[in-house]
Amino acid sequence: MTALELAGVSKVRGCGPLAVSALRGVSLRIDPGELVLLEGPSGSGKTTLLSVAGGLLRPDAGEVRVGGELLPPGDAEARRTVRARRIGFVFQRSNLLPGLDGLENVLVQAALAGLDEPLARRRAGELLDAMGVGHLAGRRVGGLSAGEEQRFAVARALVHSPSLVLADEPTASLDSAAGRAVVEALVALGRDRGAAILVATHDARLAPFATRRLAIVDGGVGPARGAPGEP
Repeated sequence: MTALELAGVSKVRGCGPLAVSALRGVSLRIDPGELVLLEGPSGSGKTTLLSVAGGLLRPDAGEVRVGGELLPPGDAEARRTVRARRIGFVFQRSNLLPGLDGLENVLVQAALAGLDEPLARRRAGELLDAMGVGHLAGRRVGGLSAGEEQRFAVARALVHSPSLVLADEPTASLDSAAGRAVVEALVALGRDRGAAILVATHDARLAPFATRRLAIVDGGVGPARGAPGEP
């Protein structure tokens, strides 16, 4: 079963003379176990594509399916349910809840996905240790660096073992060691649990880990320059 499928997806941002076609009839499929990079300059539509793929934005045309299940454009509650149980998000900013500590932020996502607490705590502890921030689990968000916050955000995205992970520049605020820990956690999720991972990035360090590289240009998606089959 395909983990993510977009069929003829279009999305216009803005209105009137300021309207921009961020996505133009995009069709793509990502299978379980793939780690696909989505490349393109700032403003090219990478974040829009991830937001539509994850049900945060409704497409103006076309269909989005996650694990074969349609994300119904007109049913916000159904999209929220699919997001909570099947999708993990890593945003450009951590979006951690400031009133909670790092571990509590991870456990919030686990609860939304319906994990029982003992399993959630065990899984969270494993992820935080792998990210090198297990010793900071009880620290409030305000006491974390930007890089530490992002590692907690990645753990939050993976704690419920989603079948699809959508990551928007997940290594942008990390040094080489921390960035590698994040990528290795994503690769392990794909390898061990068959998750599909779509990463929007400018980070050339991720290329060796990718099964495919795509580029978004003028609202369309195709193989990235330098990827197999491309000059």
